[in-house]
Order: sequence, then C-alpha cells, then structure tokens
Amino acid sequence: MRLVQCLDAAGARAVAATGTDGVTRLVRDAASVFALAQEAIAGAVGLAAVVERHGLGDAVDLAAIEADGRLLSPIDHPDPAHLFVTGTGLTHLGSAEGRDKMHKDLADPAKQTDSMKMFRLGVEGGRPEPGVFGVQPEWFYKGDGSILTAPGAPLASPSFALDGGEEPEIAGIYLIGPDGTPHRLGFALANEFSDHVTERQNYLYLAHSKLRACAVGPELLTGALPNDLRGSSRVRRDGAVIWEKPFLSGEANMCHSIANLEAHHFKYPLFCRPGDVHVHCFGTATLSFSDGLRLTDGDVMEIEVPDFGRPLRNPLGTADTPYRAVKAL
Repeated sequence: MRLVQCLDAAGARAVAATGTDGVTRLVRDAASVFALAQEAIAGAVGLAAVVERHGLGDAVDLAAIEADGRLLSPIDHPDPAHLFVTGTGLTHLGSAEGRDKMHKDLADPAKQTDSMKMFRLGVEGGRPEPGVFGVQPEWFYKGDGSILTAPGAPLASPSFALDGGEEPEIAGIYLIGPDGTPHRLGFALANEFSDHVTERQNYLYLAHSKLRACAVGPELLTGALPNDLRGSSRVRRDGAVIWEKPFLSGEANMCHSIANLEAHHFKYPLFCRPGDVHVHCFGTATLSFSDGLRLTDGDVMEIEVPDFGRPLRNPLGTADTPYRAVKAL
C-alpha cells in the first residue's frame, strides 16, 4: 500500500491510498498520515489495518492533483520543530567513487581519503547480526520540518549557496511512540538536495552543505523495503533531459543494512522523544554533480522508482537569504 497526502478540490487536507489494484482512493475521515500513525501505535496495529478501519472512498487522479499543485509531502508534523530531517552517507556500493573524486583534487592520489576509509569500514562491518551495532555510518543533520518541500514545489537554494544539486535517495519515515519506541511508517523517495561545491572546498564543510531544503514523496510505501530497487535520476532543462543515470538502492545495492542505519540513528535518546517524526535519508551513489553538471534555476530534478509510484519532481529555485546581524540584550 502507498499513501499520499494532498489537498482536495476544496483545499482541505486529505489522505489517499493506492492498493494492489493500482487505484488511488481517499481514506475516509483522514487528514494526515501523522494522525493515522498515531492511531496505529495506540491500537498496536499496522497502518494498513488503520486505513482498512477508516475505509476508502472516491477514487482520485494523482496526475491531476500533481498538475494542480495539490500534492503534499507524505509526512509532516503539526509542529514542524518536532520533525527531524537527517541522513547517512557512503552507504551504497559505488557511493565512495563520486565522493572520492571530490576530495582528491588537492590530495596525494596514492593516499586513501577519509571518504574511502569510511566506505571500506561500511563494507566490512555495516551488516551486523540482528541486535548488534555494526560500524556506524557517516551521519548528518539537514533541518526540521520547515525544510520539507512538497513534490512539484521549487527546491530553494539560499542566495549564499555555491551550488544546488539533487541527491536521489530512499528515506525511512518514523514516528516515536509514547514509550520512546521508534515506529517505521514506511519509505519514500527523497531528494536530499545539497551544496556540493561548498562540500568540495573542504570536507569539514559537509555540515554546512547539508543545511538545505529536502523533498520527499510523493508516495509513502508501507511495509518492507524491496531488496533491489531500480529506477532513474534525471535532470530536465526546458523540458529536455540533459542528464540521466540509473538509480539503485535497497540492501542489495548497499554496504550497510537498513537495520544498522536505524540502530545508529535511534541509539541517541534525543531521537526517541515521544511524538516526534523522523525523515532519515539512506544515501545514494548517483549524482549529476559527479559528472560535471551544474544546475541552473528552473532545471527540474526527477527521481523515479516504479515501486514508489509517481516520480518525485522538483525544479531548482533560489531563495533570498539576507545577512542577519545579532542584537545584544
């Protein structure tokens, strides 16, 4: 089952579900996936059971909803400060190649970079036995719920940025239960939009490069993540595809297990606060930046994986970001 959050024709929030028949129908008496997940946790059942309990109503046309700009992120929080957007890097087989290229410009080619060392650690110890911590991955913070950008809306690069580029990823979506237990709602496509030029200047700028907008969706895939996910990442300029590469994910294409990435995120008590939502990106091995492409305003970033339904599309935009002087009190 896949879930979508959207606005109905009257502008009211709604949730729709796509079943095995491929038809998308409104979920009765549902205005948010967050509320449905709370109901599932309280009743100790899965999201699918809650949707079945609510029942399905009229069929909807997701293509028309997208064309009208009525798609929302498939998860949000009534208080955006209680939604974390985070991620892990160097998790995919082949992901070290692009990162290594970026960091070798001024380095001795014979010297292994920190990125390659981190990648190798993941290959050797990123798939531990159940209940055991494996090697911890690279981890970063992107922002809170205020950075989530709806499918179709511009991913705004701040005016001080040196670059804005796509990072096609899979994200896990979680809600922390009343007892502090993380509950996975499912998975969604994510564009973990980053500033690769800033990162390339110095690896210690990685944290700065990640503090950017992030798009998720349009659809939330419930249940287990397929082991071998195959799709495409592409960039369109004036309607024409100017770059495209296969996008591979799922554990068959990763050096870390999903369980290990989750364990290292939720080992911190800060991330187990009841009622909080987490959007955690699992990394990628595919970047247009690695092939020398620099995006310009209006370029459309598109991530498509058939298992996740509709593609995630967002144009690049720019946000004016003024200098803010601090006032002493």
